[in-house]
Amino acid sequence: MKKFKFLPAVFAAMFVMSACGSDDTSSQTDNGSDDSAQEATETITWKFGHLAAEDHLWHKTAEKFSELVSENTDGQIEIQIYPNNQLGGETDTINSIKAGSADLVISGETMANWSPTAALMAVPYAFRDEDHLVNVIEGDIGQQIKDEIIEKVGLTPLYYHTRAPRNLTSNEPISTPEDLKGFRMRVPNVPLFLSVWEEAGARPQVMDFNEVFTGLQQGVIDGQENPLDLIHSAGFAEVQDYVNETEHVYSWIYILVGNEQFNGLSDELKEGVLAAAEEAQNYGKELFDTEFENYRAALTEKGMNFNSDVDQDAFREAMMPAIQKSLSEEQFSLYEQILEVE
Repeated sequence: MKKFKFLPAVFAAMFVMSACGSDDTSSQTDNGSDDSAQEATETITWKFGHLAAEDHLWHKTAEKFSELVSENTDGQIEIQIYPNNQLGGETDTINSIKAGSADLVISGETMANWSPTAALMAVPYAFRDEDHLVNVIEGDIGQQIKDEIIEKVGLTPLYYHTRAPRNLTSNEPISTPEDLKGFRMRVPNVPLFLSVWEEAGARPQVMDFNEVFTGLQQGVIDGQENPLDLIHSAGFAEVQDYVNETEHVYSWIYILVGNEQFNGLSDELKEGVLAAAEEAQNYGKELFDTEFENYRAALTEKGMNFNSDVDQDAFREAMMPAIQKSLSEEQFSLYEQILEVE
């Protein structure tokens, strides 16, 4: 597996430090020198909300990132982490960052509600495998997506996690689109997900991740789709019997900070945050490689059955009309470029 390398210089070059007179960042004195005494005594506290449980690799990596940021900034930046949607769902946390009551979030295709190209982070059957995915993320298309997120969402990507393929869970095996008739399933707040699953024959509905377990338990929905790590950490084995290996989406997810929060830092503090992000990315990848092999075994041990008799070509064909209709001309052009990446 190739190592991911996140280059702090890419982001450092993207931001120009503006004069700032707030209490949280350094300012210029009348003679033009840095007010280093103030900077040395001020502590900046960032609130970091995400949907994963404490035992999930995203949370473990977030803890490592927080530790590294504190070390790199001599304790001047403190990151408080709130897992399990304690600050609200993904969309809620993004809105809180915009309002100034939160600072960091883990997000992916949900950002398509603000940034159209972010939808390409999770288009069904766009990515062949993880190597293809990484080549896109770290190439020109990935840079284009990052730039638009910064501009239109108001968030700055710091590092990313690749995600295992999304699979459909249920209480009866689902092998073809025909098996989806009347199947009520949760999807995240991504219009494309609604469209493709409806086109394939299901009855999808948007629901925050923190409501899914209860929805499954109470029979409000019949199933949901997510990578194995989230299926495991959310405890879905308690309320679902099958993992149907549709592998319909390979995707990635960013750890992001608000533009205003990041741009308000001194150059030295920015460098400390970006260096921590680079190290956290490598740490997260090591965790992914080590831990992911265990998820299948753990879910099997908890009673879930893996349905490998899924006709992925049939699902791809069933979803394609919705992909073509849902994507704008610009998005579909980008989708076709993704397919051509080696």
